[in-house]
Amino acid sequence: MAAAIEITNLTKQYPVPMKREFVNAVDNLTLTVGEGEIFGFLGANGAGKTTTIKILLGLIYATSGDANVLGAPAGDIAVKHKISYLPESPYFYEHMTAREIVTFYAQLFGMHREDAKKKADELVDFVGLGGKSDVNKPVSEFSKGMRQRVGIAQSLINDPTLLFYDEPTSGLDAIARRDIRDLMLELKRQGKTMFLSSHQLEDVELVCHRASIIHKGKLQVLGTMEELLGGERVEIKIENAPAELAAKLSADGAIRTGDVLTVSVVRGDVSSVIDAARSGNASVVSIVPMKRRLEDIFVEIVGGRLDKVSGSLISTGDRPLVNNETSSANPYKEIAK
Repeated sequence: MAAAIEITNLTKQYPVPMKREFVNAVDNLTLTVGEGEIFGFLGANGAGKTTTIKILLGLIYATSGDANVLGAPAGDIAVKHKISYLPESPYFYEHMTAREIVTFYAQLFGMHREDAKKKADELVDFVGLGGKSDVNKPVSEFSKGMRQRVGIAQSLINDPTLLFYDEPTSGLDAIARRDIRDLMLELKRQGKTMFLSSHQLEDVELVCHRASIIHKGKLQVLGTMEELLGGERVEIKIENAPAELAAKLSADGAIRTGDVLTVSVVRGDVSSVIDAARSGNASVVSIVPMKRRLEDIFVEIVGGRLDKVSGSLISTGDRPLVNNETSSANPYKEIAK
């Protein structure tokens, strides 16, 4: 897969007022975004997300390192015709309709008026604002979800290859968020690449193929959704567990419901727990791998618990380490004997 974005050792420093010091807003960042993927770029407020996006858009310059967009250095004039950016809260002239707004911006792109109107009709219909109830409404009467749709329509005027979306579903209700996600997936089907910055982690899980998390300017997580959310724990339900195994499982936090014990163990202990259950003539009801949530990983990083749990979660081609709870000693082996 060709790269739409290539970032190598990117650093952006800002001087600290009244001090002879500098702070790294972006600190030695390296990552690649493939063509045609929706890539999640996540982090807490102040993590360096906006600074990185500004560098990629050519609005500011990096202190050191390289950033290439669509095969050219960030800020290249020719590339700017192939990219688009949707901020979290786009501003529109309140008295204009969606079609008038898109027509206006299409003319700013250099389109003749008739071509601009045709393009506006196409894009307003694409984002679902072409119905009779919406087509003549001024933007002042639009909900935030409808405004975001106008923003998406505006971002598509130049038929961009690469889209930068900043919090496109922030502040929207569940239905509006689903509609925006559907639009993004349709754009992916059309072959467009999206660089998505969002705090709506559930949306990121649903639309992104890969995601990264940066914290204090440094890359902490990079991997596919499958890699990041796979988890290292397995839930096992055992019926009629023998006394010794039941006591051990209960001590490890097993939940009893009637004759069934439900316990969560690390993958390395699964075989021994099953062997112990079988040797005691117990029944293994179910074995279910437990998925993590992106929110869990995000909280570990931002909450300062990453190093205690697993260190860096950056994938290098193998499955990234999501948690490091497997102990060297397996407490169930003796029970299984």
